[in-house]
Amino acid sequence: MVYDTIILGGGPAGLSAAVYALRSGLKMLLVERGLYGGQMQNTEEIENYPGFTSILGPDLSEKMREHAEALGLQTQQGEVESVEFGPPIHRVHLSGGEVLETKTVIIATGCEPKKLGIPGEKEFSGRGVSYCAVCDGAFFKNKNLYVIGGGDSACEEGVYLTRHAAKVTIVHRRDKLRAQPVLQERARNNEKISFLFNRRPVEVQGERKVERLVLENTVTGERETVDADGIFIYIGLKPNTEFLKGTPIVNAEGWIPTDDRFRTAVPGVFAAGDVRETWLRQVVTAVAEGAMAAMSAYYYVEEQS
Repeated sequence: MVYDTIILGGGPAGLSAAVYALRSGLKMLLVERGLYGGQMQNTEEIENYPGFTSILGPDLSEKMREHAEALGLQTQQGEVESVEFGPPIHRVHLSGGEVLETKTVIIATGCEPKKLGIPGEKEFSGRGVSYCAVCDGAFFKNKNLYVIGGGDSACEEGVYLTRHAAKVTIVHRRDKLRAQPVLQERARNNEKISFLFNRRPVEVQGERKVERLVLENTVTGERETVDADGIFIYIGLKPNTEFLKGTPIVNAEGWIPTDDRFRTAVPGVFAAGDVRETWLRQVVTAVAEGAMAAMSAYYYVEEQS
C-alpha cells in the first residue's frame, strides 16, 4: 500500500496534521513510538491554549487523540530507523524491518530534554535525577530538590515541585533568569523556592540514589558540594531527528528548516511543530503548524496526481 501521507510523531503537531489530513480525504498513517501527546504528557497544567483557562497536559492530549480517532485515525506503534527519500515515493523504515511507502511525509517528531552530560547524571537517572517534575515529583515528598536551568520550564516545574518538596533551589549558570516575567515572578513569590546564580552542576554523587550535587561557580571557578535528594534538569531541548542524520532535511544542530508552507529541502516532505527550526515552541504553535503542513501535503498530492 502506498499512503498519501505518513505522519511521524503523535504530539500536538502530528495529531493536528492527522485531523486536517483526514478531513481532506488523504489516505494516511500516523507512526508514534511512545505515548500520544508528546511533551504534553509531561506537562501538568497548560494555561496558554485558547479555549482552556487551564487544562492538564495529558487531558488535552487525550482530547486531541479522540478528535483524530473520531475521523478514522490509523496509527502504528514503531520506531523510525530511517527515511529513504524520493520523490515520487518515500520509504519509511521501522526498527522491526517493516517498510512503509508514501507520497508525502510529515515529520512531527518533536524534541526532548537536553542532558547535562556530567558524571553521575546517567547513573542516577531514575534514582534521583529526573527530567519530568509531573512524572516524578510525588516521589520527593518533603525532600530537598534542585532544579537546573533558568528558562520557562525551570521556573514552571520548580513551582510545581513545591507541591511535594520541602525546599526547591533553582540553579542557573548566569546571573539572571531568562524565563517569561510572569513565570519568574511566580517562582520568586514562592516561599519554598530559592535561587543559586552563576553556578553550574559538575557532578552528581550518592550511593544507591542521589545524595549530593557538586556545583561550580561560573565566575570564580570555586566548587561546593550540597546535599540533594533529587535533581530536575531543564536546560533546553534537542530535536528527535537522529534517524535523519546525514540527510539534507536537517541543519547542523538537527533541527528541520522549512519555508512558510512547511516544505523541507526534499519535495513531498514537510515538517511541523517543535522539530522545526523556529523561535517559539508551544502547543498552540505546534497545532497550527500541523494543520498547515497537512494542507501543504494535500495540495502536493493533488498536484502530483
